[in-house]
Amino acid sequence: MTGDSAGSRPAASGDDRIRARYVELTGSVPPAIETRLAVAVRTGRLAAVGAVEALRDELIMANPLGRRTGQLVHYAQLIALARPGPARLHARAARLAGATFEDLVGVAELALITAGMPAYSLGVEIVSELIAEEGSSDGDDASAAG
Repeated sequence: MTGDSAGSRPAASGDDRIRARYVELTGSVPPAIETRLAVAVRTGRLAAVGAVEALRDELIMANPLGRRTGQLVHYAQLIALARPGPARLHARAARLAGATFEDLVGVAELALITAGMPAYSLGVEIVSELIAEEGSSDGDDASAAG
């Protein structure tokens, strides 16, 4: 019970800070992150989630590649690993960071070389969804993502 009283007061501000970083990066808080936070608060382990998020913050938000390139790398890795949900999240984050549809298609083309046709197909499917969601036929206009 050590973490109950000590963790209850900063938990709200810790939750809010973590959520704010996801909104800044991806435009929303993914459901898996809400679940992670709920479990952490319920079990008194918000400090552990805070440590994980501090690592993510350093590796993603402070990465020398910058957000646009970093999110394109994430997108590439996730389509190569056939992880459609997270790949969609990082494709959207790449758009928010200024990536064009052409950038995302270029990632899918490179993924074909390392991970085959399934990775390429997933990448193109995600780009197609983003184009439809954004209602934009202008692939050079990344500003439509925000």
